[in-house]
Amino acid sequence: MEPFFFSSINTFVTDPLTHNFMRKALLMSSLVAAVCGFLSSYLTLKGWALMGDAVSHSVMPGVVVAYALGLPFSLGAFVFGVGSVALIGFVKQKSRVKEDTVIGLVFTAFFALGIVLISKIKSNIDLHSILFGSPLGISISDVRQTVIISLLVVILLSVFRKDLMLYCFDPRHAKTVGINVIFLHYLLLTCLSLAAVVGLQTVGIILVVAMLITPGATAYLLTDQFDIMTIISVCSAIISSIIGIYFSFWFDLETGGSIVLAQTFIFLLAFLFAPRYGILKFKRIFFINNNG
Repeated sequence: MEPFFFSSINTFVTDPLTHNFMRKALLMSSLVAAVCGFLSSYLTLKGWALMGDAVSHSVMPGVVVAYALGLPFSLGAFVFGVGSVALIGFVKQKSRVKEDTVIGLVFTAFFALGIVLISKIKSNIDLHSILFGSPLGISISDVRQTVIISLLVVILLSVFRKDLMLYCFDPRHAKTVGINVIFLHYLLLTCLSLAAVVGLQTVGIILVVAMLITPGATAYLLTDQFDIMTIISVCSAIISSIIGIYFSFWFDLETGGSIVLAQTFIFLLAFLFAPRYGILKFKRIFFINNNG
């Protein structure tokens, strides 16, 4: 007879897979996580955590407007995401206000506009699913949109990988060697807006920023090589999505929140135990030096 422990593990893993909605949620969440993890490496290297936050929150009014006009949610979200970035750039250039302040002003204004529009426009839009995602109830049309947008982001990031890496690491040097940094700037922002759109269904507007930041931050603690950092970022994002969905299924938890908590837990492990940059390594070194 199979030991109880192994039987329980087998039940924990296989039982959810008997449900079609769980298989679909696992596949879609893994795809979105891979895309966000891929982009997260560039955002971490560039230091665009706040920009990711701004874009993810600014897509909310786009969802409502798209619903009112009978258009796909992804189209409205993308337009408002790009629009928020353009507005941030315009205000930054035309005023003496610093970029982080402008970002805070724009994304809170867009987010508030979305909430007001939802309260005034009669619709069947579920505010909770927009804010926190609903991967277990994703529709077939949303699946198609997610796959297409995800492939587009991956292709763009792959084609311009080397130029984007240099731009994120040292934009001045990139400009010196003849790379069009303005094009790369808006290309990265476009990919960011698209990633926010695909993350909308999985973890929602509020938590998608974690999908765009945490995997890259985790990988940044574990390696100094960008290609390896990208692989670690993608893998940690996928693993955390799978763990989050399983725990949400078995313990009746909010799916988006469970995914983000799993990502945060993986980050904490890296923060503590990373071979080179973990804080416990520094404590060990300090102990050895003082007792050597």
